[in-house]
Amino acid sequence: MALLDRTRNFGICAHIDAGKTTVSERILYYTGKTYKIGEVHEGTATMDFLQDEQERGITIQSAATTCLWTHNGTEYTLNLIDTPGHVDFTIEVERSLRVLDGAVAVFDGKEGVEAQSETVWRQADRYNVPRLCFINKMDKLGGDFYFSFNSIHERLGANAVAVQIPIGSGPTFEGVIDLLGMKAYYFLEEDMGKKVEEREIPAELLDLAKEWRQKLVEKAAELDDKLTEKFLMEEPISADEIRAAMRKGTIAQAVFPVFCGAALQNIGVQKIIDGIIDYLPNPTERPEIVGTDVRDKTKKLTRPHKSDAPFSGLVFKVVSDQHGDLTYCRVYSGTLEKGMRVLNTTRNKREIVSRIFEMHAKDRIPRERTDAGDIVALVGVKESITGDTLCDPDHPIVLERMDFPEPVISMSIEPATSADKEKLGNALTTIRREDPSFRSHFDEETGQTIIEGMGELHLDIITTKLRRDMKVGVNVGKPRVAYKEAIQGKAEARGTHKKQTGGRGQFGDCTITVEPYTKEQAEAEELDFEDQVAFVNKVVGGSIPKEYIPSVEDGCRATAKTGILAGFPLLGVKVTLIDGSYHDVDSSQIAFELAGILAMKEACRRAGLQLLEPIMKVVVTTPDEFLGPVVGDLNRRRGIIMDTTQRGNARIVTAEIPLSEMFGYVTSLRGMSQGRASNVMEPLTYRPVPPNIAKAILEPDKK
Repeated sequence: MALLDRTRNFGICAHIDAGKTTVSERILYYTGKTYKIGEVHEGTATMDFLQDEQERGITIQSAATTCLWTHNGTEYTLNLIDTPGHVDFTIEVERSLRVLDGAVAVFDGKEGVEAQSETVWRQADRYNVPRLCFINKMDKLGGDFYFSFNSIHERLGANAVAVQIPIGSGPTFEGVIDLLGMKAYYFLEEDMGKKVEEREIPAELLDLAKEWRQKLVEKAAELDDKLTEKFLMEEPISADEIRAAMRKGTIAQAVFPVFCGAALQNIGVQKIIDGIIDYLPNPTERPEIVGTDVRDKTKKLTRPHKSDAPFSGLVFKVVSDQHGDLTYCRVYSGTLEKGMRVLNTTRNKREIVSRIFEMHAKDRIPRERTDAGDIVALVGVKESITGDTLCDPDHPIVLERMDFPEPVISMSIEPATSADKEKLGNALTTIRREDPSFRSHFDEETGQTIIEGMGELHLDIITTKLRRDMKVGVNVGKPRVAYKEAIQGKAEARGTHKKQTGGRGQFGDCTITVEPYTKEQAEAEELDFEDQVAFVNKVVGGSIPKEYIPSVEDGCRATAKTGILAGFPLLGVKVTLIDGSYHDVDSSQIAFELAGILAMKEACRRAGLQLLEPIMKVVVTTPDEFLGPVVGDLNRRRGIIMDTTQRGNARIVTAEIPLSEMFGYVTSLRGMSQGRASNVMEPLTYRPVPPNIAKAILEPDKK
């Protein structure tokens, strides 16, 4: 068996608190990577190694590790990434899924599919990642495998197929029944569940197991023509035949095998490791990686998952370290050796890979070389950031970049002393390299630095990092909503910058049109849509010399960045340069940039400007008796109730609410429900602000 066939690159992802890190810790223990199980609730989890993660009991950044597992006498290499569940760190999940070949989606056995589970599932769909499902916490009071299994069908629309069913549930949960081999498995407590005992299925569960095995056989038969024939002829179908058909179906994302267990009680985790090898693809079973030609963006190129192909890899994470930046890279093709020169085609920069490390959370193991299918950390790569392509300089390719969400919340931040001023600039640059969902800029009017992120927790962790880890004294303001601006229609305007009073003057003149534009339109027309602005040059006959056209574009983009109404960035606009004029002596690049700014401001005003606000999807789980106050409060916050469902004696309310109304919501929800209701929220979209509220935002002094 070739080395690549024995490799699995997979991630563990789920809703917050479903037990992802606990599952990861068990995998490390059973594969012999750690000798003691780390626990999240004790702050000792290997994969949650940041101080903030240990104190808060949540995963903030994805951690990678490599471990070995022997299955049916063959040793396999597992590259595992544990991802966060909290919506503020959704970018960590996004970039991990981009480079993985498969994933294990973990669900809480009592709650089934939760709000963030849906988000993660959609992200995995977007990157076509095959998945296994693990229904965890079966030992929890109220744990219900069959309810959770049905919720995968109903809420995710996924073709889930059980390959195991539980023996008992809640406090009586003690093992799992394997439906392929029709055996019961118990995980012995004396060795932290390392010893697995195979027994016959308990008599009282035999009929249920047969019923579920029949469902499994039917699903497997649908995936393979030979099995369909056997099934129709009522011939016996072996466990190996079912496994092969299910593997084929999982890789094609036609089915999603479902396992169950209780990671905290050490039940069922070894079986999920076997399942990762049985059902998730090795790198060669994934489609060849697709990229574009450096010189011609319309020309598609591919790279095979082979070590003898030209080297190509994608940077999916950068971590600053006192010993130099660690650049995490997924190698898609070819071989990379220590000391090799590579080309970053995204930035057109050459880099030298001085060292290569195999990562185990925060520990590193040096390597001389790395091959296709590996996930490693590189040192010496200075210019590369998340989403950049590294490749063989003689065979350039640009791999598809990742999409990063727009920040929804901002906060002012100031250095505490003059000594902190320079340190703050450097620290923010470092954080921006590490975290693509974080932005910062200097506000000329107020003299403050504005930082932007995905939520209050995100900014809280960044300010903690500045103060504690980077030793920068900062004073922070209150969180504010990151509003945006948009145009309502199409308009044309001319911008002329003219200063011609003796000596060499300045002259720039351009005419542009602006119109609303979407990312989908940009993709269809193959236009660059950087920062939500597309620019098209339609000047004919040399009315503006070629060298001045980029200056007009710079002026238009700079205006979009700073906004026109109230300093908020402009979203979704297409700018078309249609005409202009120049002066042989007085025209310059700066004059045309200023002309572009004037034209852009005027065209957008004529097109009609509106203020947009971030709308959040909020899911509240509340006991029945508090439903009235909860819904009333959501309505008061300008919320639109989208759905209310019953789950046991609890109600799940889904609403769409402006972020500006949600500050301090957790405290108020606890107050109205005696601490029994909980909520999760995630960014949904941007929508126009109602006129009366827009007026208050744009004219704060005229109250």
